Amino acid sequence: MNRATFPHRLLPWLLIAPQLAISLIFFYWPAVQAMWQSMLREDPFGLRSKFVGLANFRKVLADPAYLNSIQVTAVFSVLTAFFSMAIALLLAVQAEKIVRGRGFYRTLMIWPYAVAPAIAGMLWLFMFNPSFGTLAAVPRALGIRWDPLLNGSQAMGLVIAAASWKQISYNFLFFVAGLQAIPKSLLEASAIDGAGPIKRFWTIVFPLLAPTSFFLLVVNTVYALFDTFGIIHAVTGGGPGKSTETLVYKVYNDGFVNLLIGSSAAQSVILMILVIALTAFQFRYVERKVHYG
Repeated sequence: MNRATFPHRLLPWLLIAPQLAISLIFFYWPAVQAMWQSMLREDPFGLRSKFVGLANFRKVLADPAYLNSIQVTAVFSVLTAFFSMAIALLLAVQAEKIVRGRGFYRTLMIWPYAVAPAIAGMLWLFMFNPSFGTLAAVPRALGIRWDPLLNGSQAMGLVIAAASWKQISYNFLFFVAGLQAIPKSLLEASAIDGAGPIKRFWTIVFPLLAPTSFFLLVVNTVYALFDTFGIIHAVTGGGPGKSTETLVYKVYNDGFVNLLIGSSAAQSVILMILVIALTAFQFRYVERKVHYG
């Protein structure tokens, strides 16, 4: 195995210095600051603070509103990751069947990823607005009293649809790359043996996409926990009745709206530990079932 050599011993450290500085300033420093603030009780103006130890954590974990946000986050994250990955995989498989205009089709598919989360949320809110939304007529035609501004279940469905639509393009790119890496000879040999399209997908294509699927599972979980804040803030604002208030949105609501700095910091630390533990669990147990070719 060849090892990389540098003309000067200091050069490798200079090359990684920008990334180390970014990680230190934008991740480690805020994380340490949040952990310290989570053990303080501060006034809204930050003029006085008192060390209270783990009192903020005990108060947060005993709060029914926080327990509700955990349940909302679990439902939202699971459904968003599932629908965004399932639809992206379906579109990627269908895109591989197109002979003419394949590049144009793929380009159209990745455009939604360039849309900012808040803009994506506003698009879906306008399309399904109960008063003037163009697509709101569909549920009304089915006899559904559509009003996501007042109905918690409908609001959850709307933010899940918007968040999934926003992430489909990202998943689509990776699934297309994974499909292109599968040897065509395997599919041709199975077709000669009499395997149909569905059987070829479940016995050959899907198992070979396991590394890609595992990577996207981790990415989509983190996306649903953090990057969907803009969508929820634009569409529902955590309502109605806290039915769409996820963990990350409750951190914002308590810290920046209600000015409960200590409680908000404790929630952010719990969320950080939760994400680290969930990612470690996925790598520890889910990756065991992933076979790399």
